Amino acid sequence: MRFIGKEEIEDIAVGAALLGTGGGGDPHIGKLMALQAVEENGPIKLLSIDEIGDDDLIVPTGMMGAPTVMVEKAPSGTEALATFKTLESYLGEKIVATIPIEAGGINSMLPLALAATLKLPVVDVDGMGRAFPELQMTTFYLDGVSATPMVIADEKGNASLLNTIDNLWAERIARNATIQMGGSVMMAIYPMRGKNLKESGIHNILQLEEEIGRSIRLAKAGGYDPIEKVLELTKGFELFQGKVTDINRKTETGFTRGMAAIEGLADYKGETLELRFQNEHLIAQTKERLLCVTPDLIAVLDAETGLPITTEGLRYGARCVVIGIPCDPKWRTKKGIDTCGPAYFGYDVDYVPVEKLMVEGAGQ
Repeated sequence: MRFIGKEEIEDIAVGAALLGTGGGGDPHIGKLMALQAVEENGPIKLLSIDEIGDDDLIVPTGMMGAPTVMVEKAPSGTEALATFKTLESYLGEKIVATIPIEAGGINSMLPLALAATLKLPVVDVDGMGRAFPELQMTTFYLDGVSATPMVIADEKGNASLLNTIDNLWAERIARNATIQMGGSVMMAIYPMRGKNLKESGIHNILQLEEEIGRSIRLAKAGGYDPIEKVLELTKGFELFQGKVTDINRKTETGFTRGMAAIEGLADYKGETLELRFQNEHLIAQTKERLLCVTPDLIAVLDAETGLPITTEGLRYGARCVVIGIPCDPKWRTKKGIDTCGPAYFGYDVDYVPVEKLMVEGAGQ
């Protein structure tokens, strides 16, 4: 057990935005909310997975909706509180701790802000090891944990409690409600026991996010390349370097969807990388070859600072480095690939691990 304060929050926000593969919401908004909550209520207790009981009630929290909406419709701060109070009332039981549902900009910060406000601990676990756009795309779902009962709440004071027949229906119904509630909501979802969390969660994710953020922050003073350090920490690969020459982004059906074209520089001159995203980056390819595809992670970093660039933050002319990171082994199972592999998103390619694609590319 240890405590998270302001410096840790700054570093976690950066690392979470990187692992969020372009999605998970604006990290700046989430960071400000977490910093304010810590300033008002004191530091947050962070527990390791071994410090929770098998029967403890653990509930993840996060944002649902399109990241582009969050840029203009910031949370009021009361939505997450409403979701937890409503869920506790329904279950007739106190929530012992919370976790981030995913690694993502705002979605790694919201549990910290909520925990500080409610004096709850946060467990160093999440349900993805990255960010994904749909509710059933969690490692909890892979192990049969129900997403419901869940509660979603908006900034106007509306709160909806859902009980669905399966997690796919939870996604469909909650997504439509989210659109009606303004395009983004806060949620309390996947209520589970400590035993489920130990078996199905991805452990030590906040620690990794903090290490990534700290390494980027200290790179200049330490005299090292922040991107090289990130690749070392994540066992990742450089996919491409270049300049953004085209960006097509729109908000539809509750998601931020689009593509970006990046013109190659340095060793990649003469090539163009195409990125396609649905909240998160899902596929990176040139005309000649596939470089990385979901569920492996694709992140876009500022070429000079190493800071992550979200899908809503991509701009024409930005010079960037695109990296690929192997996903957690849970996602490389048959059910994992069926749940969030390229075919699910409509891409006519087979999933090939990024490390294999890099070896094949080096041989060309």
